[in-house]
Amino acid sequence: MPRFEPFAGLRYHSDIDLDAVTSPPYDVIDDAERAELAARTGYNAVRVDLPVDGEGEPGEDRYSTAARFLREFVADGVLVLDDAPSLYVYRMGHHDEQGRPRQTTGVIGALGIEAPGEGDVLPHEHTTPKARSDRLELLRATAANLSPIWGLSLAPGLSALCDAVSGAPPDARATDAEGVHHRLWRVTAPALVDQLREVVAGAPVVIADGHHRYETSRAYRDERRASDGAGLWDLTMAFVVELTEDELAVRPIHRLLDELPEPFDPVAVLGGHFELSDGGPAGLALTERMADAGALALVLPEGRSWLLRPKAGAFPDELPDLDSSRLQHALAEVLPDVDVTYQHGVDRALAAVAGGHAGAAVLLRPATVAQITETADRRGRMPPKTTYFFPKPRTGFVFRQMT
Repeated sequence: MPRFEPFAGLRYHSDIDLDAVTSPPYDVIDDAERAELAARTGYNAVRVDLPVDGEGEPGEDRYSTAARFLREFVADGVLVLDDAPSLYVYRMGHHDEQGRPRQTTGVIGALGIEAPGEGDVLPHEHTTPKARSDRLELLRATAANLSPIWGLSLAPGLSALCDAVSGAPPDARATDAEGVHHRLWRVTAPALVDQLREVVAGAPVVIADGHHRYETSRAYRDERRASDGAGLWDLTMAFVVELTEDELAVRPIHRLLDELPEPFDPVAVLGGHFELSDGGPAGLALTERMADAGALALVLPEGRSWLLRPKAGAFPDELPDLDSSRLQHALAEVLPDVDVTYQHGVDRALAAVAGGHAGAAVLLRPATVAQITETADRRGRMPPKTTYFFPKPRTGFVFRQMT
């Protein structure tokens, strides 16, 4: 079963406004947002988690710069090491796309790193090819986990334990630009720490977000073991949430298509796999028509959209009941050379097509918690970029050192 341990977190001093120093995950920050975050204060977490050339001293690469910033934050008393190993209950309160209040609550701790295909830390998606050298170089330089991977626990009872902690005033809080309220409670009581550890260790943990960082942590662990044996690098920081409908808001990741044949006739190309019908104007209301019709949607540059209903018998019986699986299968058969990129947010996908940055977009419906659970139970994997979990934990609430 998964290993899950408390650790002494490195956290911003209680006098510091976390709105000014925390940041979104590094992989959702563009250049403009990165510059804006860094300009807020010299102590923003983005300076460590997403280093750039030009901020360092002469002869210093960006990874050495990040490590120096981390040391300076500690030396200046901005970051303070907790006085004992702890677990950290973390809650994100937000409103969903229908305006309903939601919250996601879990626990941050150190999760054991396991070999691929072994143990009970399971990937839930296939991953796209992506260089891990950047994150590995940063990990080598800082010897710290700067942001948690996100894990989903199949064990019942984790949410109830976290709720028991979160009744007290939080130890840290922030509100991000999207209006999400982030709260953190430090857990040190031995009995409660043991309860949380035992619940997480009682069932497999499915990686929801952070597959590449988990793989990078494994590579770093292997390097350190070769020279130093077992140690803190045998684990990586993780935010673990119970896999239930109440705790998770799952959004789709849409597909942008390029390198389409000229001319592109959707009916001729996709008609063997889908029944195509007029989807109406390509606006935000298209998602409602998709849900009503049980369909994907194809959006073309002229503003036209098509609803794509999967045809009975057009897909293998063993194919998972997922829009991402069906589209991947269809494209492999009828458009094997199409260039596929990924975009979350309907507005962003529509803007990419309207602005000429993509030849077309296919909007998908979100995977359900039941589908995620079923995939985890059979230890399967969804296609790459099937799920977008919202909201995202802020970087900077807690760091984990491995020195």
